[in-house]
Parts: sequence; structure tokens; C-alpha cells
Amino acid sequence: MISKGCEQCANGGKMVIFVYGYCDQRDCFYCPLGENRKNVTDVYANERKVEEDQDIIREAKRMDAMGSSITGGEPQEVMDRTCRYLSLLKDEFGEDHHTHLYTGITGGRENMRRLAEAGLDEIRFHPPYEQWGDLHGTEWEDILYIAREEGLTPAFEIPGIRPETEFLEFLDEGAADFCNINEFEMSDGNYRRMQEEGFELREGHMSAVEGDREEILDVMGDHEKTYFCTSVFKDAAQHRRRLKRMARNVRRPFDEITDDGTIVYGKTTASPQRLESLGVPEDFYSVKSEHVEVAWWLLEEMVEEGDLERGEIVEQYPTVEGTVVERTPVA
Repeated sequence: MISKGCEQCANGGKMVIFVYGYCDQRDCFYCPLGENRKNVTDVYANERKVEEDQDIIREAKRMDAMGSSITGGEPQEVMDRTCRYLSLLKDEFGEDHHTHLYTGITGGRENMRRLAEAGLDEIRFHPPYEQWGDLHGTEWEDILYIAREEGLTPAFEIPGIRPETEFLEFLDEGAADFCNINEFEMSDGNYRRMQEEGFELREGHMSAVEGDREEILDVMGDHEKTYFCTSVFKDAAQHRRRLKRMARNVRRPFDEITDDGTIVYGKTTASPQRLESLGVPEDFYSVKSEHVEVAWWLLEEMVEEGDLERGEIVEQYPTVEGTVVERTPVA
């Protein structure tokens, strides 16, 4: 089973809002947060640092977002902020803008009510690893029913550390709607701690951990309400599709979008008057303060024919920061 939130994410249509870098679960050896996110109060919409609330709306429009996910740190530690962003999104984009939230604490009824009233659709709980297998009869069981009573869709989202049939029991009992299992990964933020716990990268993989993937799939993978999200799919497909949505939304007439979702164009120091004299249509170039950006294939053609001395082909991400991936000289 794949939830609406996951379906949008798989299509690259989910904006990720990082609301808070602190979390009271301080001993999770597998926490993937890097130094720029862990224990900070900064907010990010995708990779865009949020300076004002409207930055979130701008980023959503930039990628033509179908929905948003709220993450941290712990979003329930900053309820006013989290609820403000949820309301902001619903007010701007309407009820069809699907929202889900990741949390590592139960939070209680008042938080569930506030989140629902602010516009949250789906809440994904991640109980502490040490409690797996002993969740029945605890606040973790109670919060699933409370969340549903308050109008939220309750679910689990857990790292694929080991198979745990208790999560399947909650699904069969109707307490949770689904359980997402993320392939266990190493990151820059947790690499040292993971190694100390005896985990290693799987051969041939950049982030996936050598471990119990097959056993997890054997035990939990066949349940109709579980979904196993691989590291390859998250890193490649989801990220690439999100970039492509963004690129299609911000591209200029002369920009080319690659299969990876980056934008390619040419860059020259020739004057706009020179391009005009060569008959280049206005839609095929853009004048900047110290250079001109132009269709890459036109730049290549003009240099080959001797109309321009040199230039470069630039490939960059379609984000606000516009990080350059590659520069290729043309001369």
C-alpha cells in the first residue's frame, strides 16, 4: 500500500519543510541529520532557508508542490510554528494540498487536535527503537486512536533496522493505516555512530546499510499496508522528480532540462548588442549584470562559426541557490 503522501513524494510533488533541529530523543545512533540541521532552530523549505513565512509559499510555487511534509528534529517541540505553517499552506493552496508530519513523540490529544485544526492530514509516528515489540498497552497505542479521533490519519514510519511483527499487529487491529519502512542508511550525520554500532555500507551502495533487508521484506514486506522505501528510490527517483517539477516551473525558453532535473544554458561575456546583430531572438538569451545567458546550442554554434570567441556551458540545479553542477568551456 502507498499512502497519498507517499504517492505525491514518489512523483516529486512533496515539498519538505524542516521546522526545527532539536529532538528529545538524543541517543538515536541512526539519526541522519547533518551538522547544518542537527540542533538548530533554522527552518528550511526543501533546501531553501526560510527567512519569512512567504518563503515557504514561494518554494511551493517554485516546484508546483502537490503537498508538503513536516519534519525535524521534532516538529511537536515547536507546535506554534508547525501549526502556523500548516495553516499557511492550507490557506494558500486549499484542502487538496496534502500534508503529513513525522514525529518521534506521542504528543497527546491536545497536540493532535491542534495539528488537525491547522490542516494536518496524516501523522507518521516513529517510536523509539528500544521500545519496538513492547508498544501495546502504552501511550504509543493510545495515540494512534487519539489521532484518528481528532481527524488525522495515523501511521508508522520506521527505519529498516530489523523486522518487527508488532507493527503488523497494529495494522491488522486497525490502529494504524499503514507502515512505511525506510531502507536503513548511513549518512554524513550518522556514519561514525553507525560504525560504532557495527553497521557497514552494503557493497556497491552509497548509503544503504549491510543488514537485514531481505529478512525485513520476508517478514513484513508482503503485508498489504506496508511499503518498503529503498535508498536508491529516495535518493534518485524522488529527488530527481522533484527537481524536474521545479525545473519545468522556472525554466526560461532557452533552458534545457536534463534527465537529472538540472538546467543547462550557455554563458558569454559578449554584449547583448552583439547577439542582436547576429540575429539571436530575444527569447533565446537573458542579459545579466556582467554576462549574457543564452541557449547552449546557439552559443556552441556561434563559437564554432567564429561569431563569438568563447563562452561556457553551465549546468545547475533549478533551486533558489542555483548551485552549479558543471561548467564546460566553449572556445
